[in-house]
Amino acid sequence: MISWFIYDIHSDSEKLNGVMLRGRIRKYGIEKGIDVLAENTEDRENGVRFAVTDRQNVQVISEYVGSVVTDAVITEVLADVYNPVLSKLKVNQADRYTL
Repeated sequence: MISWFIYDIHSDSEKLNGVMLRGRIRKYGIEKGIDVLAENTEDRENGVRFAVTDRQNVQVISEYVGSVVTDAVITEVLADVYNPVLSKLKVNQADRYTL
């Protein structure tokens, strides 16, 4: 299985939703050959999360995000997550579910 590292993006002054940030991160990942997922947050207003499979790629994505969102703050929120859901972090807690 593929392990993902999830990062949160927030900004105090710039809009992150409705400005095609998710799609721009995705396209940048494609151009750089990086596996990346991006979703708007549902559990927090004006937020975007992205996930990468290799922590080395975080710097590349973070630099790009910083170039389009000048005051972006990026923090790791979860590590080693399989089949991640980015919009609501609590969904990734496998012990919440039974099969």
